[in-house]
Amino acid sequence: MQHQSFVSDAEARRRYWARSVLGWRHFSRARPNPAHQALAELERTGALTGLITQNVDRLHQRAGQRRVIELHGALADVRCLHCGELEERDLLQQRLLALNPGWTERHVEIAPDGDAELPPEVVRDFRVASCASCDGTLKPDVVFFGGSVPRERVAAAWECLEGASALLVVGSSLAVFSGFRFVRGAVARGIPVALVNLGTSRGDELAALRVELRAGEVLPALAALLGAVSS
Repeated sequence: MQHQSFVSDAEARRRYWARSVLGWRHFSRARPNPAHQALAELERTGALTGLITQNVDRLHQRAGQRRVIELHGALADVRCLHCGELEERDLLQQRLLALNPGWTERHVEIAPDGDAELPPEVVRDFRVASCASCDGTLKPDVVFFGGSVPRERVAAAWECLEGASALLVVGSSLAVFSGFRFVRGAVARGIPVALVNLGTSRGDELAALRVELRAGEVLPALAALLGAVSS
């Protein structure tokens, strides 16, 4: 979803929310995997001092991670573009279902990110909920394509990096600049960078170490090794 399309086109918003209602029940049931759990364990042992993520699924927090900087926000929150009021996505789901009874009975294919394909003639019948406080336009509290990461989040991420002795990049091609800039910043500060990723990454030439294996295999082993050393 393009940021400008969402904020300026009512039909684009209708299409987004019509699909989101179908996908949310699947997306919200996702649970942390061994990589999420290993990162949380690394934080508990003191090896990891902070986590900067481009993910919007809150799985790091579900795994027990405490210091998480969500660069692109989280789908669990919805914000009014007029008054700024925040609403939980679960509560909005209830309001959307009340406005569109029987909507979730449709049989559609759901993508892993919760997206769902719907024909235009079906979307036209969908009713979009507005802000419960001011009747304004609601938007998921995430950074869409073409949007900007809030300055305070960027500042918090730089602060996290400043105190690090190393930067570990997990499961990212670093194609999006909002994450890649921290790799460049680490190198400029003399902070070594390690990459764990299947396939090539934009940061390969900047990394002091590159591991081409699944994060779910590497991180639990790393957590166990560092836990054994610290004990």
